[in-house]
Amino acid sequence: MANSVDEVIVKLSIAFNRIFNDFKGMYLFGVHTDGKLHKDEDIELAAIFDIEDKSKREQIWPIIGKIETDLDVCIDLYPYTPDSFKKDEDIYNEVMEEGIFYNTKGERAAGPAI
Repeated sequence: MANSVDEVIVKLSIAFNRIFNDFKGMYLFGVHTDGKLHKDEDIELAAIFDIEDKSKREQIWPIIGKIETDLDVCIDLYPYTPDSFKKDEDIYNEVMEEGIFYNTKGERAAGPAI
């Protein structure tokens, strides 16, 4: 199992940066915002890209699967553009209330202007 939620986010960020030039960072939300891993709970993430489409999702899911297997975690990742993120009101409101933004290097940072 991963040592921390941050470890998972860093590995995702490295992989996304290697493949996508439009990755803007991601938000962690849900029970893992306390920084601890919770057994039997998915790590909920909203990843922000300039472009989000079927082709990108097809590239993202194998990355998620490999990290889940390597680190023995479950990841629930929602890929968004800034506009589609705002339109998904339920997740957007939850993330804006309690979420933690991680920049493209997987470091906690101030969120992007969305």
